[in-house]
Amino acid sequence: MIKKISLGLLVLALSTSCVSKKIYNDLENKFTDLKKENRKLADDNADLQKAKTKLENDGVALKSEYDKLKAERDKLAADYAASQKSLKTIQDSYNALEKDSNEALTANINKNRELLAQLEAKEKTLAAEQERLNKLKKDLESSSQRLNELETMMAEKEAGMKRLKETLSKALNAFEGKGLTIEQKNGKVYVSMENKLLFQTGSWAVGVEGKKAVVELGKVLAQNPDISVLIEGHTDDDKILGNIGGGIENNWDLSTKRATAIVNILSENKGIKKDNLTAAGRGEFAPLMSNDTPEGKAKNRRIEIILTPKLDEISKMLNEL
Repeated sequence: MIKKISLGLLVLALSTSCVSKKIYNDLENKFTDLKKENRKLADDNADLQKAKTKLENDGVALKSEYDKLKAERDKLAADYAASQKSLKTIQDSYNALEKDSNEALTANINKNRELLAQLEAKEKTLAAEQERLNKLKKDLESSSQRLNELETMMAEKEAGMKRLKETLSKALNAFEGKGLTIEQKNGKVYVSMENKLLFQTGSWAVGVEGKKAVVELGKVLAQNPDISVLIEGHTDDDKILGNIGGGIENNWDLSTKRATAIVNILSENKGIKKDNLTAAGRGEFAPLMSNDTPEGKAKNRRIEIILTPKLDEISKMLNEL
C-alpha cells in the first residue's frame, strides 16, 4: 500500500514539477519583497525613535531658552522698577530745586528727560523680549504636543499588540506545551508552531490538531484587520534526497509549501483580509538552535507567524513634522 502511495506521489511530482518551481520562484520573489518591507518597517521604527529623540532635545533647548529669556525679562522688570524709583527721586529733587535756580531746574529737566527716554527704551526692550518669550513658549507647546501625540500613538500600537498577544494566549491556550509558543518583542507578536504540532516528516499537509490551532488563530486575526501577517516556514539542515519528499526539491521548497499550507487554512476564514497575508520559505537558514542535536533540529522545524501593526498613521505624522 505504501509503495503504491509513493509511486502515485512520484507521478504527481513529475507531472507538477514545473508548477512547483514556478510557485517556488513566485514565493521567493514575494519573500524578497517582504524582506524589503521588513527593512522599511525597521527603518521607519528607527526614524520614529530618531524623531522622538529630536523632539525631546528640541523641547529641552526651547525650555532652556525660555528660562533664559524669563530671567532676562525679570532683570529688565527690576531695572524698570529701579528706574521708576530713580525717576521719583529726581522728580522730588526737581521740585525742591525749582525755587532756587533756573540752571538747576534746566539740568534736572534734561536729566529727567534722559531718564524718561531710558525708561521708554527699556519698556520697548521688555515688550520685545516678552513677545519673543511668548513665541518660544508657543513653539515649545507645539513641539510638546506633537511629541505627546507621537508617544501616545506608539503607546497605543504597543498596547494593541499586548492585547493581541493576550487574546492569542487565551485562544491558543489548549495548544501551548504542544509545540506552540507566543512572544511579543520589537513591537510585534510572534506565534511559533513546531512541526510536531503541524506536519509529518517531509510533508506539508497540516494534521488535524495543527489545523485546529491555525483555525483558532484565524478567528483572532479576523477580529484584527489592521494587522499584517507574515507566515514563515523553517526547516532543519537535513537534505532532501531522492523521492523522500514526494516532489519536494529542497528545504526552500518544503518550507515554502508549509507556509503556503498555513496561508490556505487562514484564507478559509472570510473575515481575514487576504492582502494582509504573506507566505515565505526560509529553509534551514534561520535556525533557533544548533542542528547538531535532535532537540535542536526539532526546534528549528517550525512555522513562525509574525504579526505586525500597520504604521501608516505614524509615518504620516513623521512626514508632517
